[in-house]
Amino acid sequence: MATADTLRASTKTTQEFVPVAEVRDGIAVLKDGSLRAILLASSLNFALKSEDEQTAFIVQFQNFLNSLDFSVQIFVQSRMLDIRPYVATLEVQYKQQLDDLMRIQIREYIDFVKSFTEAANIMTKNFFVVVPYSPVLAVTKKGVSSFLPFGKKETSEEVNKTFGEQVSQLEQRVAIVQQGLVRMGVRTVQLGTEETIELLYKMFNPGEEGKPMPLAPATP
Repeated sequence: MATADTLRASTKTTQEFVPVAEVRDGIAVLKDGSLRAILLASSLNFALKSEDEQTAFIVQFQNFLNSLDFSVQIFVQSRMLDIRPYVATLEVQYKQQLDDLMRIQIREYIDFVKSFTEAANIMTKNFFVVVPYSPVLAVTKKGVSSFLPFGKKETSEEVNKTFGEQVSQLEQRVAIVQQGLVRMGVRTVQLGTEETIELLYKMFNPGEEGKPMPLAPATP
């Protein structure tokens, strides 16, 4: 028999369990007021390096972590390779091709790509570094510390000013992380608003992989 607590939990929407309140200017704002910047990092083929190069890289990575006075999160995303955009491009070329021999070759190549990717189960990996920033703690009347919230008893101008100051602090941390990684040959690029939303959507909706992300309703 379902308990009252179970029934109450089942009535909650999935969105209530997502810690992200909004994505603003490429920055993920969590419900507790803290901020997250997400960097997409390039990869290195560690196995192909010599033993001395591997040792040097490990030492550099250790020094990089020790140089940080804040925590970072390293996230690896593994996904099935989606070849549909590539196949769609080939289909366009197939329709536009006038030479019969070329049409046959393109069709055979399309069939080969489809069968090969289905049989080989090819995966793609993306590497992300999440850089956090938590606003200054404020002491409440009950003596409990909490994050300074956005928008409470503040004008929109004050909220934007506060957000801008916090983003500035976060950007300093992002710069430190990027400089440390580039010394090891790892290039990074910070995700924008659309990229961040798409990444979060796919993380919290794994069953929707391969489907187009639904568009947000237009604001009246």
